[in-house]
Formats: sequence, structure tokens, C-alpha cells
Amino acid sequence: MNQNVGELPNRGHLTTEQRSPASAALDALSTTQALRMMNTQDMDVAVAVRNAIPAISDTVDDIVEGMRHGGRLIYIGAGTSGRLGVLDASEIPPTFQADPNQVIGIIAGGDGSLRKSSEGMEDDFDGAKPELDKLKLGSRDTLIGIAAGGTTPYVWGAIHYAKIHGATTALICCVSVQSLLVRPKAEVVPGNGTVNTPPPPSLPAEIDHQIELIVGPEVVTGSTRLKAGTATKLALNMITTIVMVQLGKVWGNLMVDLRASNVKLQDRAIRIICSQTDLDRPKASELLARADSMVKTALVMERRGVGAEQANRLLAEHNGQVRPILGPPR
Repeated sequence: MNQNVGELPNRGHLTTEQRSPASAALDALSTTQALRMMNTQDMDVAVAVRNAIPAISDTVDDIVEGMRHGGRLIYIGAGTSGRLGVLDASEIPPTFQADPNQVIGIIAGGDGSLRKSSEGMEDDFDGAKPELDKLKLGSRDTLIGIAAGGTTPYVWGAIHYAKIHGATTALICCVSVQSLLVRPKAEVVPGNGTVNTPPPPSLPAEIDHQIELIVGPEVVTGSTRLKAGTATKLALNMITTIVMVQLGKVWGNLMVDLRASNVKLQDRAIRIICSQTDLDRPKASELLARADSMVKTALVMERRGVGAEQANRLLAEHNGQVRPILGPPR
């Protein structure tokens, strides 16, 4: 995959690399004008994400099916895309009382790249292999590559690896996947070292789900931490939130699958219990203690008049879902 740096691939046809007419005079605008212009451009982001909902929905369904049989979700990316994946993955255990190994974020260059840029790592097609080898990917897992411009060799290598090992694959990008099949003639650029080519035309066939967030050119040309980054964060929010809802982590819109492990969560847990039972705060707190600080267990104990062991057995019989046991929340 390597070639002389004198033959750098031309990515100018990708929308993430093109100039936005709306910001052509960005440096001449007043502060207020510039902020308003950025805000107007950001309004395109929600529309782009909405247009991708069919692909996001199919991806979520596959993730849920895999997770119900012990599968995992793996995000992988470089730079901003990698950081967003790691951020989303790291929020799942505290929010949904999920196993930290259920949603995993991998960034090119390792965790040190979260704070200090190591953008050169993204050019290594086989760069993710050591981390993926450790995970022992299988057919129940889903790997989502995140690459705003869609050409990151590190991400494509990970997708290729995942497909070989039977995992479900997806790509989140902010360009048309079809545009990735275009191979403009390489430009001669003086320099030393090596550079990877964009993915060959055969690779998109390895993507089970193509999530295209077409946000258009950035306010600062090529700065995909802007609209592309915002769109990606919205899509990741949607994916993991609805996956966790489908897995029984939420009842109605209540965050019931949590362990009250600090003051904030204890207060939230007690308020949820009070709202769904006839208990006052002191009695709700006592119930929570008997339920080992688990909100779902406490709710089933009180509403069904059973002990903690039987409540947990009922939850296990219903795949962690509260609704089949207690009906809709109040």
C-alpha cells in the first residue's frame, strides 16, 4: 500500500476538502458575523444526520443482535474521528452500567493520541492489527470505522481485518462512499518518505453499513473537527443510546440501569424510585440499599413485592427489560 511521497493522492474531489462559498471572506468578518455564519452552517448538520437514519438504524439492529449473544461494538479512527469514538465508548459504562468491554474505542497512535496529535499514524493500513488481534474479533462483533474524509488507510485496514474475521462492518464518513471509488491521477510533490494510497475500489464491498453524513465543505477548508465532527458525534450518540435502550438499559426515558455510586447518581436513583412508587425519599433510599444500589432491582422489588434475588431473576428472564415486568412508567 505504500508508494513514494512524490505521488501523493489528490483528495480535492472530496466535499470535506472543498472550499465553502459561505466562508470565503471569513477573515474579513466581524466576530459576530463570523459566529452567525458558523451557526448557519451548523444547521446543515442535523439534516445530514437525519438523511442517514436508515443506514444508522440498520447498523443499530445488527449491533443489538450481536450484543444479545455476547458481541461487542468497536469504534476505530484517527485524529478527531478516533477521539470521538473513544469519547463515546468511554461514556457508556457510567451512563448505562455497561461492561467496559461492550463498547470499545480505538484511536490510531493509542490513548496518548487523545491529548497529543499523532496524525501520521493514520497512514498505516496495518496499524490497527495489534489492537484488533488482542480483541479476537468474531461474527458477533461490529466494527465501525470513523473517517470524515473516508480515505484513512488505518480505518480501511481495520475494516478489512474485521471482515476477514467475520465481524459486521460499518463506515461513518462525511462524503459519498461512491466518491471514494474515484482515483484522480496522483500529483508529483517533492519530499521524502512514504504515503498510503486511498482504499482501492474493491474495499467498499467490505462495508456492511455505509453511514454517510454529507455536511458539505467546512467553514475552515478541510477542518473536519467542525461540521463533520459535530455530525459524527450526533451519529455516535444515536447509535449507542438506542443500542442501550434496545438492550433494556432504559425504561420509558428513565436511566434505570445504573448503580448509584456517587451523590449525583444516588439522588437521581432516589428520584426515579419515588416517581415510580409511593415511597418517600428516606424509604426509597432504604430500598435502594437493599437492592445493592441497583435502580431496576429496587423498582421490581417494590412494585412486585419481591426480594432482591427474585427481582433480579425476573429481570434476567426478560433480558433486562423492565416494561414486560412493570408495564410503562408513570
